[in-house]
Amino acid sequence: MMMKKNRNIKLWVMLGIAVVFWTLGAGFNGDLAASNDEAYKGLKLFSDVLEMVKDMYVDEVDPNELIENAIQGMVHSLDPHSALLTPEDLVDLQVDTQGEFSGIGISISMRDNFVTVVAPIAGTPAHKAGIKTGDRIIKADGIQTRDLKEAVRLMRGAKGTTVVITILREGEPEPIDFSIVRDVIPLESVKYKKLKPGFGYVWLTNFQEKTTKDLVSALKELDTKEDPMKGLVLDLRDNPGGLLNQAIDVSDLFLESGTILSIKGRDARKNKFFSATPNSKKSEYPIVILINGGSASASEIVAGALQDHKRALLLGTTSFGKGSVQSVENLRDGYGLKLTIARYYTPSGRSIQATGIEPDIYLSYKIIDEEALVQNQDRRLKEKDLMNHLGSEPGVKPEEKTGDEGPKEKEAVKKEGLRGGETRFGELDPVELQKDNQIVRALEILISYDIFKVIKK
Repeated sequence: MMMKKNRNIKLWVMLGIAVVFWTLGAGFNGDLAASNDEAYKGLKLFSDVLEMVKDMYVDEVDPNELIENAIQGMVHSLDPHSALLTPEDLVDLQVDTQGEFSGIGISISMRDNFVTVVAPIAGTPAHKAGIKTGDRIIKADGIQTRDLKEAVRLMRGAKGTTVVITILREGEPEPIDFSIVRDVIPLESVKYKKLKPGFGYVWLTNFQEKTTKDLVSALKELDTKEDPMKGLVLDLRDNPGGLLNQAIDVSDLFLESGTILSIKGRDARKNKFFSATPNSKKSEYPIVILINGGSASASEIVAGALQDHKRALLLGTTSFGKGSVQSVENLRDGYGLKLTIARYYTPSGRSIQATGIEPDIYLSYKIIDEEALVQNQDRRLKEKDLMNHLGSEPGVKPEEKTGDEGPKEKEAVKKEGLRGGETRFGELDPVELQKDNQIVRALEILISYDIFKVIKK
């Protein structure tokens, strides 16, 4: 039985080598044929190592897991955003873009090696059960939660089913069990409030399938005949990105013509250009966009497009710098391949890959308190700090990064990551918004613009 299994594995590997060799060699000759010989030798070496590990390693290993890890290592060596996606990863990716999932309703992160609650989403089963920010989740249904991926897998499930989570809470001497019934959890990507009459605030938390539609509804609520919009604060801080088409459509809402984005890869035939189209209702009010080191990908597309067209003023700190485009290809057995296929460029032709977007007005984030002004510098890992990141242009070698940070920088990253935890998942609190110095400064700029516009007339 074991010999048969070994033969099947070897046959599978050798078949893969043959397929790759055939693919590389089809229609090629000359120097390319020599390159194909090298590729074949490398794949044969891989087959030999796999057989030796499987037969001789001190503990028994799963050959399929070895192959999966080998592919993952190969893809990760290209850049930080290319990856082999397991069937579970593909499901999670769809959840992130569709705007809802079945679970208990919490945002979590790893802190001090514990799965920690960033915030419960208001109105969800976790919120109603009494889960609090800072709770450490150590078990789900009796299974220890060692990392975020495992914790998410254990806590998500069909609506109406029950999960028991065990948490450690500061001030409590013993772990606490919570029995929570799962439900459908909506993920809002658009939150809005009036800062004062005529001045609106919109926070885009990410770019999902319904983001543009929800933003249009929000703008209608903020811009009425009774109280027309005099200025808008568009908050893209800590927005990690999302769907490319939504970033283009959001940009188009505020532009009437011109380029929004261009995408250029190795194959010039696949280069794409996206242009703005006239809107049925033209938005002429001024816009201040807030960005920081957590503004990445799709949010950088919006910020870059509106900045280049002089449609908005950017305030905050330099954005993340993810200026690459990924395509997800379906593989056999439910797997997928997320592969970087191109760089994107702002309307003026800027590549922001590994450099980010510079704000027009640099202002670090601070919490305005009645007794003190607490500064929270935006110093966190960015695209340029990630191993194997792409250069800004083809052939441009990225700068080498050590990845080392001093104690002050690490503390700043930790604090910045806590920004807006509760308001991101609950209702926007006008009082809390007024404690945010970047929002306050943006509002002051818009009010000043409105005053000078009247004086000019």
